[in-house]
Amino acid sequence: MIDMLRNYYPYWLCFLLLTLGLYGMLVKKNLVKKVIGMTIFQASIILFFVITAYKSGGTVPVIDPSRGAAEAAAYINPLPHTLMLTAIVVGVATVGVAFALLIRIHEGYGTLEEDILKERMQ
Repeated sequence: MIDMLRNYYPYWLCFLLLTLGLYGMLVKKNLVKKVIGMTIFQASIILFFVITAYKSGGTVPVIDPSRGAAEAAAYINPLPHTLMLTAIVVGVATVGVAFALLIRIHEGYGTLEEDILKERMQ
């Protein structure tokens, strides 16, 4: 059991962040806290993909004359990292739009609490 925790601690960290973000999105009543939970959730997913793409002892995908092209398994696949950079940009844009909407909601209704907002909208 201890070996499993020691060997897979990055995955446990991702799971902890994922549950923390999910908790923030589902349980909290303040809309800003929900957006923060969404950001934590996105960060945990990005971290998970980066961890799974990591290769111990791997090198950058530029042909090294000392290793040669024959040892293709020694190179790290850059595609997951590239996709996660795109996910980071999309995540930042999503958070920016979410905060812009929250500003407009606060200007219109004077609150960001879900319960009070539902009452004022009716």
